[in-house]
Amino acid sequence: MLNQSRILIKGGKIVNEDCSIISDVYIEDGRIKEVGLNLQIPAGVTVIDATDKLVIPGGIDTHTHMELAFMGTKAVDDFHIGTKAALAGGTTMILDFVIPQRGTSLLEAYDRWRVTADAKVCCDYSLHVAVTWWSDKGAKKMLSLGITGPEGHELCRPEEVEAEATQRAITIAHAVNCPLYVVHVMSKSAAKVVSNARRNGRVVFGEPIAAGLGTDGTHCWHKDWAHAAKFVMGPPLRPDPSTPGYLMDLLANDDLSVTGTDNCTFSVCQKALGKDDFTKIPNGVNGVEDRMSVIWEKGVHSGKMDENRFVAVTSSNAAKIFNFYPQKGKIAKGCDADVVIWDPKATRTISAATHHQAVDYNIFEGMECHGVPVVTISRGKVVYERGQLKTQPGQGRFVPRQPYAEFIYKRVNQREQVGQPSPVIRKPYDGEIIAI
Repeated sequence: MLNQSRILIKGGKIVNEDCSIISDVYIEDGRIKEVGLNLQIPAGVTVIDATDKLVIPGGIDTHTHMELAFMGTKAVDDFHIGTKAALAGGTTMILDFVIPQRGTSLLEAYDRWRVTADAKVCCDYSLHVAVTWWSDKGAKKMLSLGITGPEGHELCRPEEVEAEATQRAITIAHAVNCPLYVVHVMSKSAAKVVSNARRNGRVVFGEPIAAGLGTDGTHCWHKDWAHAAKFVMGPPLRPDPSTPGYLMDLLANDDLSVTGTDNCTFSVCQKALGKDDFTKIPNGVNGVEDRMSVIWEKGVHSGKMDENRFVAVTSSNAAKIFNFYPQKGKIAKGCDADVVIWDPKATRTISAATHHQAVDYNIFEGMECHGVPVVTISRGKVVYERGQLKTQPGQGRFVPRQPYAEFIYKRVNQREQVGQPSPVIRKPYDGEIIAI
């Protein structure tokens, strides 16, 4: 009888962010036990043939909002459906956002998220905690001009404002020697700000998302209201069609660092809450299932990045920044057995008719992607194999994180040491003192 907790992956090319090598991987009890050729393993293990395929660390989606209550409704992808879909796309961990109601306890909100998520998640997860609220002053001008459709959402959130806010945050963070992580970089202007700051030595990391890398905001001007509303999110997708390629260039060159999705899905009927007023359209799009394939298609298949950079921006950098590397984000002895067997030659066409998410549309509808996950292993178990999911709610785990990741704070701490002001050593003043 085959032991499902012992898996041997044979003949694949292991791809980490720093190198690629042909090797076998032996997994036992949720961990990678050995990596190498001609491994001595016990009998009865499950053998997976990965010949001509890549063996990569499971993807880490840095930015999700599962079953978020927002704008009078709730996102349709809950922690069960959303994480199940993530696994089908090669993502084995998500970082969701705790969004407290204004004025409520951050700790109470965190506890609520844990209670909701722990019983449902199919893959590992961790949490960010946000302190945020929204203002409606930009929006009133558009409505007064008779602009009530989805295009108004982008028009009242111009690219220049996103760039200015990003610059301000970078300036303040640098002034107090604090690292900065900029979520959801959506425009060329904001991306340039992050890129320039990094080149000037600022400790800042930018996160573009799958939607911004795989499509653009021209859809918000579509004549079909329902089609346009599907693409409403905040910050908005930009209508400049050259934006996705530009963001991918910066991601490939390390000017931007990681990728998330801002996965926060509302059905067409939920979006219709704003049919007469764009400020009432629930903000959010899909992406958790398709992120890996979209980035491979637009990044690797296009020739903008190699397989190692792909691993960095979809997994390893996130693990380093959020301080669970090398537990996650690496294929090596002792690491968690979150592993994806990736077929770079296979193709698939993205469609709402075949995806595993609960939402009834897909913003990447019809996109052909080269690069497909054929097997996903989470916590040492095969949870997705050639189109079939094998998941149970609650089989994922919360991953606690320690603060002050060395990957970020080595530079910050060194600057703290050498950057302390010191007094000028001088002789005491011994001249006259006159009060006027």
